[in-house]
Amino acid sequence: MKLKFTLLLVAFISTIAIAQTKTGTINSDYIINNMPEYEIVVSRSQEYGARLDSTFSIKMADYQTRVKDFRDKEKEMGALMKKTLVQELTALEQDVKKYQDNGNKLMQLKQNELMRPLYKKLNLAIDEVAKENGYTHILTSTGNQFAYIDQKFDITKLVMEKLNIKVPEVKEPEQN
Repeated sequence: MKLKFTLLLVAFISTIAIAQTKTGTINSDYIINNMPEYEIVVSRSQEYGARLDSTFSIKMADYQTRVKDFRDKEKEMGALMKKTLVQELTALEQDVKKYQDNGNKLMQLKQNELMRPLYKKLNLAIDEVAKENGYTHILTSTGNQFAYIDQKFDITKLVMEKLNIKVPEVKEPEQN
């Protein structure tokens, strides 16, 4: 009798624990891409990228000019001169590649820096909406492979309302 009572109590507690869990989903990329601040982030990223590209273009043009000069004058050079210039060109080529790699890293860092306030704002809104609606877990549907998501638990629109972001209208395709 005691064993049956214990099993029944465990089953009851498990049911209560499961009933208290409420999981929702959100499409965070959709929200971020519709934030008014996102356009500013994109613009600033493009400006920063253009500055990096212009500096890279100068370095690349200098490298290409030196390679062309070397090829044009190569037949007139002695072995020692050729060897010295090849070493210089190799070092310059490595410098250009290193600058390009660093530029890519700098670009990523700048984008992360510019996006950080948007993600912080989004996370605060998610926290508020989750607490207001009794969610215990919020999963992002972006990039995850969910087999099924019930749209009634998707809080994307609630968070957009909390952030005062207008939900874009979906245009119906025209029929011929």
